[in-house]
Amino acid sequence: MFTTVSQRTFRFCDDLAHAASRPLPDGADRAARRSLLNVLGTTVGAATSPAVEVMLETARGLDITGSVPVLGRRDTLNQHWGALIAGTAGHYDDFDDTHLATVIHPGAATLGALVALYDTPVTSGEVFLRAFALGCEAQLRIGNAISPNHYDRGWHITGTCGVFGATVAAAVILGYDARRLEAALTAASTMTLGHREAFGSMTKPFHAGKAAANGIRAAQRGADGDAAVEALGDDGILTMFADAVDETELFGSWDRDWELESNAFKPYPCGIVAHPAIDAAIEASAKVNPDTVVGIDVSCHPLVPELMGIEQPADGLQARFSARHGVSVGLLDGTVGLPQFSDTRATSADATRLRAITRLVPGDDCARDAATVTVHSSDRDDVVAHVPHARGSLARPLTDAELLAKVSALTEPVLGAGSGAALLRAIEDINTPTGFADVLAAALPAQERERV
Repeated sequence: MFTTVSQRTFRFCDDLAHAASRPLPDGADRAARRSLLNVLGTTVGAATSPAVEVMLETARGLDITGSVPVLGRRDTLNQHWGALIAGTAGHYDDFDDTHLATVIHPGAATLGALVALYDTPVTSGEVFLRAFALGCEAQLRIGNAISPNHYDRGWHITGTCGVFGATVAAAVILGYDARRLEAALTAASTMTLGHREAFGSMTKPFHAGKAAANGIRAAQRGADGDAAVEALGDDGILTMFADAVDETELFGSWDRDWELESNAFKPYPCGIVAHPAIDAAIEASAKVNPDTVVGIDVSCHPLVPELMGIEQPADGLQARFSARHGVSVGLLDGTVGLPQFSDTRATSADATRLRAITRLVPGDDCARDAATVTVHSSDRDDVVAHVPHARGSLARPLTDAELLAKVSALTEPVLGAGSGAALLRAIEDINTPTGFADVLAAALPAQERERV
């Protein structure tokens, strides 16, 4: 058994433990609160999704019991299943936060760890917020160190890096020192998972859920402080993930310039690379008659056909990875939200027709957050809509009001009117002894709130 680890792992854990002992910098604090609000909204919004239903049915069949709440529902489970379901639900609709440089969705797996450990004794809401921020940041720094090669190899980076974020979050909540954190991360390095072939299926959000559940197990294994394998060093998992590891990305300042401050929030529940084209399609929708459209050209970044090239999706999950679908419903409906990615809308005749005449035209000179949609019609001149920066991009981030509106639209069908605002208030007041329990209470049905 290995009992020593590399200087890279040693330093990373020392830096993390030091950061965990101090209040968050102002920028990271604000970014963590916005990210937490967003992922709570997506998690509650998916409370009755097919993925949550099938996992709950499985848990019941196994007689799983415990006190960990399922957000948006009256069910409770043990820590493992609580983390699994929270992480899966948070990522289910592909509506969660996205770090644009790595395409990591850091919130879901990290939230899963927090939910599982919500009743840890003598831990304030401020510690939970710090754990959430550090768990997200650890994912993003590791992701930067192996990007873009890791993703290009076919890995689903949200799953592979998510377990490190969940482990870090759990370790902060449990009060681990640097050496126990080191042991937990080495355990986590044996529990990574996820590849891009799962996109368009329920397995994709399961990657985030499993990362959360594995993070809890890794933290439990790290309790004895014994680093059994190498984690991040030259003989560790990162060298298997990518051709080269840029370790400078691991060791930036913890006092400023956090990667979490570059976390973005989606206005549409689908792959983020299609968002510029959707913006353009919505802009063009008021100027065209869909019945007379004979062709649609989408000038876009090469990642669009690579990641969202499904031509005729069979259901709503596949539609989330069809840029043609996003553009078609944008033109047809003039808006794009969860209803546009239902199974019914994904297989509708008018969307099917427009998808069939939509052509993706990738160009290396097109920025990731830009697109141009050209609509050819039989009854009028071409309509051209150009979007230089998509909504939700770093150049056009969602405002606080827009983020609250998004979260409210997700939570109100599940929890009722005012639930988004209630979540926001709880997050604003999180720095109290019961702060995180109050946040979870706001994410539960009214009759369940006293339980936490």
